[in-house]
Parts: sequence; C-alpha cells; structure tokens
Amino acid sequence: MTGSVLQFILSVFPILLLIYLMAKRNGLPSYIALPAIAVLIILIQVFYWSNSNLAVGASVVASIVATLTPVTIIFAAILFNRFIEVSGSINVIKSWLATVSPNPVAQLMIIGWAFAFMIEGASGFGTPAAIAAPLLVSLGFPAVRVCILTLIMNSVPVSFGAVGTPTWYGFSQLHDVNFIELGSKTAIMHGFASLVIPAIALMFVVKPKEVFRNFGFILLSIAACVVPYLVLSFFNDEFPSLVGGAIGMLLSVWFAKYGIGLAKSYEPVVDDTNPEQKIRIEKLPSVTGSQVAKALAPFALLIGLLIVTRVQQLPFKTLMNSQAEWLNFNLGFADFKITQSLTFVLGNIFGTSISDSYKLLYVPSLIPFVVTVLIMQFFYAECRGKIVGIFQSSASAVKLTYVALFGAFVMVKLMMLAPTAGVPSNTTSSMVQVIGQVFSSSMGSSWLLVASYLGSVGAFFSGSNTVSNLTFGSIQQSIAQQIGANQTTVLALQSVGGAMGNMVCLNNIIAVASVTNCLSYEGYILKRTFAPMVIYGIIAAIVSQVAILLFPGLW
Repeated sequence: MTGSVLQFILSVFPILLLIYLMAKRNGLPSYIALPAIAVLIILIQVFYWSNSNLAVGASVVASIVATLTPVTIIFAAILFNRFIEVSGSINVIKSWLATVSPNPVAQLMIIGWAFAFMIEGASGFGTPAAIAAPLLVSLGFPAVRVCILTLIMNSVPVSFGAVGTPTWYGFSQLHDVNFIELGSKTAIMHGFASLVIPAIALMFVVKPKEVFRNFGFILLSIAACVVPYLVLSFFNDEFPSLVGGAIGMLLSVWFAKYGIGLAKSYEPVVDDTNPEQKIRIEKLPSVTGSQVAKALAPFALLIGLLIVTRVQQLPFKTLMNSQAEWLNFNLGFADFKITQSLTFVLGNIFGTSISDSYKLLYVPSLIPFVVTVLIMQFFYAECRGKIVGIFQSSASAVKLTYVALFGAFVMVKLMMLAPTAGVPSNTTSSMVQVIGQVFSSSMGSSWLLVASYLGSVGAFFSGSNTVSNLTFGSIQQSIAQQIGANQTTVLALQSVGGAMGNMVCLNNIIAVASVTNCLSYEGYILKRTFAPMVIYGIIAAIVSQVAILLFPGLW
C-alpha cells in the first residue's frame, strides 16, 4: 500500500466510522461517538502524522474554549424557549394564530413555515420544529404528518439560524473567507429551493389539489419571508432568517386574515398514517389584542437587542468586539488575556501559536437571550419564583451537548493540524488537505454537483448545520482550492447541505417525534424526509451551475 493511499484511508476512516456509529441501528449518541472519534484522531496524529504532543495537546485545550461559543448559544436558546412556555406566551400565540384563518393551508404556512422561520432565526438548534409541531397538532393536524412537514420546512432558514451561527461561526476556523459573499450565495440557493420545498412539505399533510388551490397564498407567504431574507444576506450574515421570519409571519397573518390567495372553501385534513388514533382538537380560548402584544413582547425585545448590537453603523458592535487589552497574565501553560469588551483569550498554549477566545458580550447568548429573559420576567406573573428553575433546567439540558461539541472541535482542529515543523513525518499535509487532494483529483469540477450532500451528511450525524460546517468546511475549502473553484460557492453549497440535512437529522426527528408522541414513527418520518432532502441538493447544484455559467467571475 503506497503512502498516499494509506494517508487517505487514515484521514477519511474516522469520518466514515463516525457516520457508521451514529447512523447504524441503535447507533451511538453524538456525545459518545464524537469524543471517541476525537481520541482516534489524536492517536493517528501522534503515531502516523508524528505531530508533537504539545501541538496536539494545545489543540485539545483550545477546543475547550472554542466549544463555549456554540454551547452558550444553545443554552440561551433553550432558556428563551422555556421562558416563553412558562410565561404562557406560546399558548396565547397559539390561540391567536388559530383564529386568523380556518383554512388548513393558511395555518400550516403561518405556523409551520413563517413562525418556525422566525424561531429558527432567533434560536435554531432544532427548536423550530419542536415548537411548531405541537402547535399544529393542537389545532387538529395529524401528528406524524406534522412532524414530516415541520422538518422539511425547517431547512431554508437554517444557514442563518441562531443569529447566523452556522455561517459566521460555522466557518470561523477558515481563513480568507468573504462571509457576505458566502452568505448571499447561500441565501440565493435557499431562495430558489423555497419555491419548491414548502409545497412538497404541505403535500404530506393536505391533498395536492389543496396546495394548487391555495398556491397564491403559499407564494405570498414564501416571498414575505424569503425576499427580506435575500436582501439582508447581501449586507449581513446574522439577521436574514430572524428579520425575514418576523416580517414574513406578520405579512402571512395579514394575508390570511383577509383571505388573500386563499380558496374560499377547503377540505378537512384526515390522519391516514394512524387511522386508529383519534385526532384531538384542543379548544383554544379567545385572546385579546393586548394579550397577543404581551405574548410577542419577548420576541420584540430579542429582535430589538439584536439589531441594536449588530448594526454596523451603531457603536455597540465595535465596542463589543474591542481588542483593547484590560488584563493579561500567564497561567503557566498559556497566556490569558481579557479585553475591554470582555473577550477571554487563551493564547500561546503550551508554547505553541495555537489559541482561542470567547466573546462574552458579542456571542448571542448573554445578549440578547439571557438579558431578554431577565428583563421580561418582571412582566409575567406566571414566572414568579420560577426563573431560577428555568436557568437550572436549561443548563442541565446542554451538559451532554458540550461533550458532543467538544469532541467535534477536537476532531476538526486536529484534522486541520499540519505536521509539526522540524519533526519527521509520513506526510507534509494535514488530514483535511489529504482528503481534499483525493476528492479534487478524482472528481474535479464535478464536485460542485455533490458538494451539498457532504454538508447534509454532517448535519445528519451531528444534528447541527453549525457542526457540519465546522467539521467539513475545511475539507470543502481545500477541495475548492485544488480544483480551482470559487471557494465561497463551494462553501455555500456546504452550508446549504448542512441546512437541508436538518430534514433527516436523527436528533431533530427524535426531538419532534417526542413532543408529538410519535416516538414509534422515526423510521417512517426519516424515509419521507429523505426524498425532499435529495431534491433540495439537486436544486442547489443546478442553481450553482447556472450561476457559474451566467456570472463566471462571481461564482
């Protein structure tokens, strides 16, 4: 076996083993599989790549710090969603949306599409489907089919979910990336997919003829979310889904209230997936305008804080990213620095150039989520005496998530680690570069046709577009460089793939099945969401190829 073949096998084997361990029958959870693969890669790095123990150890320590960013965002998202549940805001919103229109298509688009779009932009990490699905079931829709619909619809906004975390943080380990160009290309591909995907999702719940009869409203609801989403993506990589979803939900409600684009009659929805199960329609109380305003207030404050702290023209974004030093001291194994913006930096770990940091004020966790909850608790009597419990349960919910993400970061950092200078090694390339060299030489420019599916594989086994981008972004960048393709185009395909992979992600399927009491239907759901995911990838490939032909200098 030649050295180059062995290098490729050792580079790709951990990824294939990870996919197998998590996708097989009774597969391992991510908090076991990812750390296990990380240990395997450590051994490969030390014994074959001959990297110094100091470089490998520094990468592991840096991963402890790097993991804080996604974990604190997930914690804050869970905190916010538990708060709006305890405060009763969700029940009010549910009652309000149910009275807007009795048309099933309108209700599915408002809750399953627009409302979930906004929730994805604010929190992400699988929460939109888990929140939207129970709302739709309580309105009388079939639980299993609702699971399928919400999973399929929660794809377009995902690349900019959790205030853009999959984009600005998912590719943060890469160098020389134009994030605005990357984001806009990602949004364009999603935009074209949005013309097809929501309609496919609807057909799992209502008859195709109902989709065609109400297609005017469907297009208006899609455009209400996607147009501002597309426009914002050319200027910002944090707000497209959040602002697009907020605008889209309000406009969708207005369209539905006045019957714009809706058929005057409709057929009732029948649950043919489980004929023995009776559809329980919850009788919802009527709500007043003031109750609706109060229920939406946490979302309004959340969006307001995000805008104020993220708009480039205002001073807060610069202040929250200031690198002006406040404290600096040596920990023995590394230098520790705190900036005036409360950025915590661990540098020169074990005497190497490896470092990492955590931006306490800028990472979308403390601001806006935690601050929003702390402020809004005083306006809801339902939360009195419960806020500490909400914090504790939210923190408890992310313990295993930290373990899983820590394993992912160790895996990614070590796969990107080049052999230590001056130390004899079997190769001069990192594991990522080796994989990129093989894929680029074997597929060439044809790689763009399948690039999105690598992203979907990442989301499938990790449950996160962010982790998929962290895991495979460097491989995609390496392939782009070696085949001479535009790297933002390839990375956009990776990001789109990570988003569409949410449809088939086992974590998301289990989560949404759990909240709708459909835990025996995971396999059924996975089979139905697989085909839309494949169609999504075909659309992304076609859009990228057409764009390359029309705008060769840009794409």
